[in-house]
Amino acid sequence: MAVLGFVQGSNPCVGSSARARVGPAASRLVPRLCPHRTPLQRQVLLERGVLAGAGAAGAQTTTAPPTHITSIYEVDNGQILGFGADLAEDHPGFHDEQYKRRRVMLGEMAKAHKIGAPIPDVEYSAEEVATWNAVLQELSELLPQHACKEYLRCLSLFNFRPGKVPQLSEMNSVLQGTTGWSIRPVAGLMHPRHFLAGLAFKHFHSTQYMRHPSKPSYTPEPDVVHELIGHVPLLADPAYARLVQAIGVASLGADDKTIWHLTKVYWYTVEFGVVREGDNIKAFGAGILSSYGELQHMASGAAALEPLDPFKPQPKMSYKDGFQKRYYVLESFEAGSRLLQGYATSLALPEQLRGNPGLA
Repeated sequence: MAVLGFVQGSNPCVGSSARARVGPAASRLVPRLCPHRTPLQRQVLLERGVLAGAGAAGAQTTTAPPTHITSIYEVDNGQILGFGADLAEDHPGFHDEQYKRRRVMLGEMAKAHKIGAPIPDVEYSAEEVATWNAVLQELSELLPQHACKEYLRCLSLFNFRPGKVPQLSEMNSVLQGTTGWSIRPVAGLMHPRHFLAGLAFKHFHSTQYMRHPSKPSYTPEPDVVHELIGHVPLLADPAYARLVQAIGVASLGADDKTIWHLTKVYWYTVEFGVVREGDNIKAFGAGILSSYGELQHMASGAAALEPLDPFKPQPKMSYKDGFQKRYYVLESFEAGSRLLQGYATSLALPEQLRGNPGLA
């Protein structure tokens, strides 16, 4: 999310993401951000509870015509809405100056990255590796039971193991050999238009910072654990990768209202989607797969199950009031990719992209 739509509230991305937590309820972040925001940025932050209210001035703001993105080289990984290095007071790392300096350094590394250039490795500390180990251990008992078969098949390709936090360059080596996708570093939560456009061009933007070591089972923002465990493995599955790309393609010619709709479609699929396997429901959303608590909740059957219809308005994203109250079910990734490709086809691409076989 990083991820579009990720906020880990009481349980979270435009990753993650969703909630990457594996433990007790979380409080929301309130990043201190630049006051000069577009209406879409304000809408994203308002629904996430990051801004206190729109106010009269916000309600009267007019929207400039959107600037459509036509190439991966136009996707700006510096378009960050929040969850960078400027932490809120309730963040576990707020009083840890060393941790904040680390976040600043990793954020600057991400912003400096250019498309096609090698991604510099991050030398993770022993403390950060211990955090990775703790989350991996907690999830190891639930993922084989509740993750979809495609995730479990692809997971084995990446050799996640205790003692080593994987590098984004290593993820790219696997993905380039399977579906042709790439991972690109980002400093925090990207603007939805840029994040979604990256998906259209088979680029997933990922954070590289680690959650604070004082709470390894909780993160209030998309971190490298959520990105790697939750998002990366399934990008090696062709049908799933087509599904994700279709959401991105739909964004390329979209106005701000449609971008917001697609943010929710992304949330209810890539972050919190489930898929039917025979008589069982299995998780494929990263916000479930990277969360011990959400995995248990999904498996309990307490949430409602509904079919996904991207043509209809989507409900408000839920991330501050406990676990998800509903999950949208796909019959298969093939069916889901056809559905979302059909929705993308209903929206006009920018003229210069029409007929581009890479976006089909």
